[in-house]
Amino acid sequence: MLTIKDLHVYYGGIHAIKGISIEVPDGAIVTLIGANGAGKSSTLRAIAGLIKQKSGTIIFNGEDISRLSPEKIVERGIVLVPEGRRIFPNLTVMENLMLGAYLRSDDEGIKKDLEWVFNLFPRLKERVWQRGGTLSGGEQQMLALGRALMGSPHLVMMDEPSLGLAPILVKEVFDIIKEINAQGKTILLVEQNAFAALNIAHYAYVLEVGEVVLEGPGGELIRNPQVREAYLGV
Repeated sequence: MLTIKDLHVYYGGIHAIKGISIEVPDGAIVTLIGANGAGKSSTLRAIAGLIKQKSGTIIFNGEDISRLSPEKIVERGIVLVPEGRRIFPNLTVMENLMLGAYLRSDDEGIKKDLEWVFNLFPRLKERVWQRGGTLSGGEQQMLALGRALMGSPHLVMMDEPSLGLAPILVKEVFDIIKEINAQGKTILLVEQNAFAALNIAHYAYVLEVGEVVLEGPGGELIRNPQVREAYLGV
């Protein structure tokens, strides 16, 4: 589904991504783990068209999307759930969700996806006319995920979905990610909680200062002594 080859990204004079190559197969959960500054979020932003790469290619479903605008990338079926949720606090839950569908014109499909989102997140249905800014942190993360799903994406990219959440909510978020994947969505996940991410990932890449230093199935990396010492604290 998604193939990144020899991607290089600069922020000013900083070489943030140094020639990484990754694959995200259709139907998989793939995670990127690494310390702050490793280039994980920059990779997602480059795929989404929010920053432009210096060189390298990003191929999605056989098309080079490296030079497309963010709007065109969303049209192709890629959405990003950004770090920090970035919901619209002054809009209602329903208004936030419908903004996720702003490029769509299939009314029946939108209605079906809205029902799916409310099944995934019953609390959002209970608060449908509540302003986004009055929701708890966990509810805002659910709203950000729901808004992304309203775009009917093929690939959902998530940047630190568990950040700042209580442990019980972290488990709930990861259970929901697995459910979204089980219902046919491909997931590319960036997550500081390496243990939780590797537990659900079909495949994982470890990034350090803009380079891939390790890769393999999530279950294999979670047993890797180097990964356990550096990222799992064991």
